[in-house]
Amino acid sequence: MTTTIKAGTTMTAGMTGTTTDPPRHRVGLSVRIRITAAVALLVTVALAGAGLIVYVVELGRIDGSVQREVEQELDEFGRLEDNGIDPDTRRPFDSVDALLRTFLERNVPDDDELLVGWIDDQPEVWWPDDSLVDDPVFLEAAQPLAAEGGTVRLDTDAGEIRITSQPVRQGDTTGALLVVAYLDEDRAELASTMRTYTIVALLSLFIITWVAWWQSGRLLAPLRTLRRTADEISATDLSRRVPTTGNDDITALTRTVNVMLDRLEAAFVGQRQFLDDAGHELKTPLTVLRGHLELLDTASPDEIAETRELLLDEVDRMSRLVGDLILLAKSDRPDFLSPVEVDLGDLGATVIAKARALGDRRWVLDTTYDAARELVVLDEQRLTQALLQLADNAVKHTDTGAEIGIGTAVVDGVVRCWVRDTGHGVEPADRERIFERFGRSAVQADDEGFGLGLSIVAAIAAAHGGRAYVTDPPTDHPRGAMFVIEMPAVRPIREDEAAWLGS
Repeated sequence: MTTTIKAGTTMTAGMTGTTTDPPRHRVGLSVRIRITAAVALLVTVALAGAGLIVYVVELGRIDGSVQREVEQELDEFGRLEDNGIDPDTRRPFDSVDALLRTFLERNVPDDDELLVGWIDDQPEVWWPDDSLVDDPVFLEAAQPLAAEGGTVRLDTDAGEIRITSQPVRQGDTTGALLVVAYLDEDRAELASTMRTYTIVALLSLFIITWVAWWQSGRLLAPLRTLRRTADEISATDLSRRVPTTGNDDITALTRTVNVMLDRLEAAFVGQRQFLDDAGHELKTPLTVLRGHLELLDTASPDEIAETRELLLDEVDRMSRLVGDLILLAKSDRPDFLSPVEVDLGDLGATVIAKARALGDRRWVLDTTYDAARELVVLDEQRLTQALLQLADNAVKHTDTGAEIGIGTAVVDGVVRCWVRDTGHGVEPADRERIFERFGRSAVQADDEGFGLGLSIVAAIAAAHGGRAYVTDPPTDHPRGAMFVIEMPAVRPIREDEAAWLGS
């Protein structure tokens, strides 16, 4: 026989079988890193977008400013040309050359401008002095502009320039005013501004990223504590709790987890106690069964019949115990109750009628039919079961002919059902314990119960959102005890209310 051991299993020497190691989860980026990265990415995109928008807007502003400056020069030249009078001599211009020289002498170009007077096929005068007029590339591009006018952009050794021409003619002589704008100077200032912006943006990105890293770490600290606490919690130790500080969503989550741990701890403790008590209670009848079977004389028909009757009685007791345990286990399920519309007056009368078969007692309905005639929504069968259990308990602790009262009522929006007896009562120290599983107070000599009856009553009350407790009977009944079931009164919806809700 060949044994194959799969990867991820561990064989223990001297033991049969395998134990599988817990799956290893791949560790990815932490939430803190992802939050910081997301913030850094958003800030980077925002700053880069803002810088791009500023650059585009400022670049357009520079082009607009250059355009306005050029138009101003051309307007001034146009006015001088239209006037046709030399301001110095008060005489008409006798040539294109005189017009251009007069304009250049009376105008001071900006730092990034060059004014060129072009006559026929070459530049004759310019201001300020600039070697650009000797550049063949400039001359080649300017010659057609001088004749036809227009604007052109040109890359030269001095950088990108913009040439705008306004032709002029006088007789057979042609010329033009060329306004040359150096674009790189203004763009160099914009580039310097954008470099400063980039440095400030990178510094801001670093500060914001650091703040996001610090703040996310501070905000996620409770989650890290929660994870460490969850790792330390085991099935044998559910006492650890997560410390809570602050008043935010994570703190609310921490409180919710602590409440969940409280419920889990209570459930595990209750389950462990329940199994211990159930095992203890089942151990006795099983021991009785085994002892009688071991000592059974199979040759004696009388002993066989006697042992058979005794064993069947023990099996019945075990069946009742198992049935009660199953009922208690079902009490936490959502389908444990089947609520219907119930008339409390009918319920009290029905319970009285059924309780008379439990024992020869003087059964009394504490409330009249009309006084208790209230319509509420509850599980009639479960509540009847609880009241009959209380009635049976009252029969066990009273003598023949003793008075036992059963009543139902609705007081201040609360349904109250009770069973009172005239027995010896319940000691104050035992009044809470008797509603626990297998919890018992004074036990009668012939009582074969397991101490689960009152715990079933408490479970039915809790399923209805209420509680069960024991108290002293009213003052006109000085002896005994009164067992009470209280639950919220759920009223049935009337037809007119249902129509209104449906609309």
